[in-house]
Amino acid sequence: MLKINNLHASVEDKSILKGINLEINPGEVHAIMGPNGSGKSTLASVIAGKEDYEVTQGNITFEGNDIDELAAEERAHKGIFLSFQYPVEIPGVSVTNFMKTAINETRKAKGLEDMPAKDMLKLIREKAELLEIDRKFLSRSLNEGFSGGEKKRNEIFQMAMLEPKLAILDETDSGLDIDALRIVANGVNKLKSKDNAVLVITHYQRLLDYIVPDFVHVLYNGKIVKSGTKELAHELEEKGYDWIKEEVNA
Repeated sequence: MLKINNLHASVEDKSILKGINLEINPGEVHAIMGPNGSGKSTLASVIAGKEDYEVTQGNITFEGNDIDELAAEERAHKGIFLSFQYPVEIPGVSVTNFMKTAINETRKAKGLEDMPAKDMLKLIREKAELLEIDRKFLSRSLNEGFSGGEKKRNEIFQMAMLEPKLAILDETDSGLDIDALRIVANGVNKLKSKDNAVLVITHYQRLLDYIVPDFVHVLYNGKIVKSGTKELAHELEEKGYDWIKEEVNA
């Protein structure tokens, strides 16, 4: 599904990613862990096509097609979803109206007509029920006055509605208490299937107790320096990132 080959990327002429190789297949959950400043969020942003980042070498293919020249919205229309670490507030635009617009824009990009209102309403109800979201929540302005947990739950709701092929969760666990973490993780687990894939970016192993990865990769100084199974996350939790640094610099 996603293939990253020798990816180098910089921001404001500062080199951040220094040769990333990664392959994600349908049905898989991959986790990327690493210390602050290792390039985790940069990798998420580059895959999603955020324009602040410049790819200086290597390439990214998605479902066999090169996506390096595609804008962020074109990648989104192809099925790449990025949940933000700090979701923005949009006063005056309800959660429901935002989702209607997003879904219909994606349909338009595929040459389809707008989803009929009754079908949209049915879909919204189904997904809200699946994620245990209160109806009142859907009429609120997007992220305005939302708690950290509500913002993250809203992002998982967006993911449920858009049904992306690849969902990238960039530090979705930051600032969440245990209850909010469990709700968000349960939502992700309900949306997993053999046809889609999830890339979880996190500092901490605790999220991976709830969203169990098939593969764990450690990013350090712009490179993936170690890969393994979920046991690797437990090892990092025990030993910390200094262990990785020592191993790399040995």
